Amino acid sequence: MTGAVGMGVILSGCASSLNSMQKSELRGYEAKGLAVEEKAPGAGAALGILPGGGSFYVREYGYGIVNLLFWPLSILWDPVSGYQGSMALNYHATRASVSKAMNKELQVLEDQLALKQIDTEQYIMRKREIERRYSPDA
Repeated sequence: MTGAVGMGVILSGCASSLNSMQKSELRGYEAKGLAVEEKAPGAGAALGILPGGGSFYVREYGYGIVNLLFWPLSILWDPVSGYQGSMALNYHATRASVSKAMNKELQVLEDQLALKQIDTEQYIMRKREIERRYSPDA
């Protein structure tokens, strides 16, 4: 029993979790309405009760198979893996979405400058505005 519990601790440590800076950044994006929810953390946690469900839900198939083999003991850690994995997927999807949207706006702005539709001062002011809009902490 101790070996199985130890395995659970090891597996839960392997879950894709966010560090404190990433959590703060995700909260900033959420506050600005920029967050993308690719996977529902609650669903990931709930599915963790099923054999390997939390890990499979967040595309951690290797862990899912191990958790399937250790079921029902994996109920101790797989809900956490499902939750943390969902948060990590959402964080990375949000970062990609924000980066794409910001780069698109910056490209339009650079094109306006190149076509002399705006001057350098307007460019700088609008660029700062775009960067603030997409910054998680501004």
